[in-house]
Amino acid sequence: MNSYEIFVDSTTDLPANLADELGLHVIPYIFTLDGKEYHNYLDYRELSVRDFYNTLRAGKTGSTTQVTAHRYLEAWRPFLEDGKDIIYMCLSSMLSKSYEQSLLAAREAQETYPGRKVIAIDSKSASLGQGLLAVMAARAKDKNIDELAAYIEGIIPKIQHWIMADDLHHLRRGGRVSGAKAVIGTMLNVKPILTIVDTGKLISAGKARGRNKALALFLEQLEKYRYVKGETVCVAHSDAPELAEQLKAMLAEKGITDIIVNEIGPVIGAHTGPGTIAMVFTGDAPRETAEE
Repeated sequence: MNSYEIFVDSTTDLPANLADELGLHVIPYIFTLDGKEYHNYLDYRELSVRDFYNTLRAGKTGSTTQVTAHRYLEAWRPFLEDGKDIIYMCLSSMLSKSYEQSLLAAREAQETYPGRKVIAIDSKSASLGQGLLAVMAARAKDKNIDELAAYIEGIIPKIQHWIMADDLHHLRRGGRVSGAKAVIGTMLNVKPILTIVDTGKLISAGKARGRNKALALFLEQLEKYRYVKGETVCVAHSDAPELAEQLKAMLAEKGITDIIVNEIGPVIGAHTGPGTIAMVFTGDAPRETAEE
C-alpha cells in the first residue's frame, strides 16, 4: 500500500465529484471580488461561477492571492502526523508565486517530521491542464511516490493548453495586450489565441476572427502536436457552456469520447474574463519553447 497523498490546487478546475472520486486533496486559492474575499472551492460553495462572471460583466474586478507556506503546512499536517508522505502539484510558477511557498513548506515539513517525504512539483500548467495532470497522476497511484513524481515530470511537457479569450479588456488589465489592441480587437471580433510553453509561461500564439475559426484552429493543434489517441481531452470555459458544448461535439466528430468539460474557476477567470474557452490534451510532440 502506498502511504502518500496527492495534493493539488483549486486552480485545477476539475469537477468536484471527479476530484473526490480520484482521492485528490484540493487546496483552495483565495480571491477577492468587489472588495469581498472568497475561497475558490471546486464546488463553488462560497460563490457560484455564474455570479462571479456576472459580477465581472458588471464592471467589477477580481484579484487573487498566493497560497502561503503556512497554509500548505496546515493542509498537510494531519497526513504527515498520520505517517503519510505528500506529493503536491502546484499552479505554474510562471503564473503564481505559490510554488515558491510550497517549496518552503516542504522543507519545513521534512524538518518537523523527520522521515516523511514531501515532494512539490511545478506543474507548469493551469486550469484543466493542471487538472488533466492531476487525473493522470491519480490514475497512476499504484507507483511509489518517487516513481509517481518522475512520471508526472515526464508528462508535464506533453500537456498542451490552447486558449481563446473572448474579452480582450481582461487581458489588457493583465498586461497581455495593449489598451489600443484591446479596443481595436474587440471592434474587429478578433479572438486572441494563447498557449502555455515549456516553462509554464502563458504567451500569445496568434489570433482568429471569431469563435468558430478559433475552435477550428484548436482542432488543428491535435494533429500538429500529435494527440495521443484514447487519452482524455479537457474543455474548460468561463461561463460559456454553449461554446464548450460546440467544441465537445467537434471533438466527438473526430472520434474523441473521453472528454472532461468544466468551468474555469474564479482564480484563473479573474485574469481571462468571461467567455474564455480552452482545450487541453496530451501530445507526443512537446510544447513550444519559450522565447528568450
